[in-house]
Amino acid sequence: MGNVSLIIMVSEGEAVPKFAVNDANGNKVKSTDFKGKKHVLYFYPKDFTPGCTIQADEFSNDYKKFQKEGIEVIGISPDDVESHKKFCDKMGIKYPLLADVDKEISKMFGVWGKKNFMGREYMGVTRSSFLVNEKGKIFKIFPKVKARGHSKQVLEEFLK
Repeated sequence: MGNVSLIIMVSEGEAVPKFAVNDANGNKVKSTDFKGKKHVLYFYPKDFTPGCTIQADEFSNDYKKFQKEGIEVIGISPDDVESHKKFCDKMGIKYPLLADVDKEISKMFGVWGKKNFMGREYMGVTRSSFLVNEKGKIFKIFPKVKARGHSKQVLEEFLK
């Protein structure tokens, strides 16, 4: 994995920062669209990469369980709408993927920053998830996520 420097801009107990970006279908999605609904905002580095594919696949496989509990799943990465559309089509993703092309949402949540992999430093998204209650408050943050098994971890946290 390498070392990751992470600055969390939001904390548990805080309201979700306001944002508006396009989803894989080019529709404008706002943070306020999910008010009154439990949801998870999961940030991931890049469509079609191994870890991100595993994570997206597991959330897809568990999506009906999330829906049954009234929980929306929202994936966010710096990829553009076109990339998200291809990723959704290939992976059969039914939940929204948001195109944070300018990295504004990632920066607000503190998941955009310097990463180090095999001795190479670069800027990127740290795989992180934010669990939000019906009041729009973040009640749990997973700051450094391992892709495999994370969907079940998130669902268990909501069902506590």
